[in-house]
Amino acid sequence: MATKYFGTDGVRGRVGTAPITPDFVMRLGYAAGKVLVHSLAQNVKGHPTVLIGKDTRISGYMLEAALEAGFAAAGVDVMLAGPVPTPAVAYLTRALRLSAGVVISASHNPFHDNGIKFFSASGNKLPDAVEAEIEAALEQPMDCVSSEKLGKARRLDDAQGRYIEFCKSTFPTALDLRGMTIVIDCAHGAAYNIAPHVFHELGAEVITIGNRPNGLNINDGFGATAPEALSQAVRANKADLGIALDGDADRLVMVDGEGRIYNGDELLYLMVKDRLAVGPVDGAVGTLMTNMALQVAFKKMGIPFERAKVGDRYVLEVLQERGWLLGGEGSGHLLCLDKHTTGDGIVSALQVLSALKRSGQTLAQMTADIKLYPQALINVRIPAGYDWKSNAALQGEKEVVERELGDSGRVLLRPSGTEPLIRVMVEAPQAEVAHAMAQRIADKVLQ
Repeated sequence: MATKYFGTDGVRGRVGTAPITPDFVMRLGYAAGKVLVHSLAQNVKGHPTVLIGKDTRISGYMLEAALEAGFAAAGVDVMLAGPVPTPAVAYLTRALRLSAGVVISASHNPFHDNGIKFFSASGNKLPDAVEAEIEAALEQPMDCVSSEKLGKARRLDDAQGRYIEFCKSTFPTALDLRGMTIVIDCAHGAAYNIAPHVFHELGAEVITIGNRPNGLNINDGFGATAPEALSQAVRANKADLGIALDGDADRLVMVDGEGRIYNGDELLYLMVKDRLAVGPVDGAVGTLMTNMALQVAFKKMGIPFERAKVGDRYVLEVLQERGWLLGGEGSGHLLCLDKHTTGDGIVSALQVLSALKRSGQTLAQMTADIKLYPQALINVRIPAGYDWKSNAALQGEKEVVERELGDSGRVLLRPSGTEPLIRVMVEAPQAEVAHAMAQRIADKVLQ
C-alpha cells in the first residue's frame, strides 16, 4: 500500500522542510492519537498513553513539543523519556504496557535531518495498514477534544536506568566481561549515557568516544557509519574490541583488536554460527543487499536463508512469518527475536560478546570461514519524482553487467527509503571489477 509520508523507517526529512515542520508534526501526533483512541476505545479505560523518546539532535526539543501538543489535543496522555535509543522506546513501551511508542530520530542521518517513527504496544514497528490509517487521518482537519478530555504529559523517571538493566539481562548470567578492554563509540547520539554503563556494569574496562553530543554533531565522523574513528581508538588504546553504534543505537559495527572492521553481515554469520553450536537454527533472514557469501555459507550449514526488502522492518516481517529468530542487514541492523522485538545495537553487541566468551575465540577466528564477496555501492542523487525505472540506458547497462557476471555476482538497483537516492550495488569476484561495473551503471542513472 503506497504511503505519502511514511517511508521504510517512519516519516523522515530535513528539519524545516515538509514534512518535518512543527505544524505537520503536531498534526501527525493528533492523527496518530485519533487512530489510537479509536482502535483502543473498547479495551482501554481512561486515556491511551504513548511514550516519546528522542536522540540528541537539537530539533528534538521542537518536535517533541509539537508531538506532545498533537497527542494531548487528541486526548492521549504522553510519557517523555528524553534521549534514549530507539530500541529503548520499543522495550519501555512493551514493559510499561503503554498504547504506543514514538521515537524522534533520523537514525544515521546528519543532525539537520530528523524523523518520527512509531512502535506498537507490543514493541514492534507499526504495520503498513496502521500507517495508512494515520495518513488517512492526516487528511482530516485537526480538531481538539473538550478540555476535560485533553491528554496530560509527564516525565518517565529513570528511563535510561530501566533500559540499562534490560540490556544487561540479555547477557548470560554465567558470563561476564572482566578482563576485556572495550572502546565504545556512541556517535554523539542517544546511547551516550547508556551504552558505557551497560558494558562497564558487566565487568569490562570501557573507553568511550563519540559521547559528547551538542545537538549538532550526531553521526559526524563517529559511529557505525564512520567506524574508522573506532578502529583508530581501538589500536591507540590497545583494546580488545570496539563497538560502534549509530545516532539512535539500533545499528552495530564492531572492530577487533587489530582494528579490522566487521559489518552486520559478518556479525549475523557469527551469531548464527554460535547458536548452531548449541542447538538447531531454523533459518536466517537478510535483505536484498546482504552479501552473497552469507547465502552460500548458510546453504553449506544446512540453514534456510531468505532475503527481505531493505529495511529492518521487512527483515522482522519475514522472521515473524517464518517463526525464525535471527536476521539482519549489512548496515548493522541485527535482530535476535528471543532477546528483543526490534534491532538493538547494544543487545546485538552483547550477543556477539557472549559468543566470543563461550567459544574462547576472537572475532577474526569466528568469522575466518566466511569471506565476503567484494561489494561496490554507489549512491546517485536524483530529482524528486524521477522515474528511473523507465530509463532505457540504465536498464540496458544493468542487463549487460548481469550477463558479464553470470552466476559469479549480483546487481541491485533500488531507491533509498529515506533520501532522494538511487543505490547501485554490484557484487563481483574482484573488488576492482565490482567498482568498475557499479560505476558503469551509476553513470547511466541520470541519462
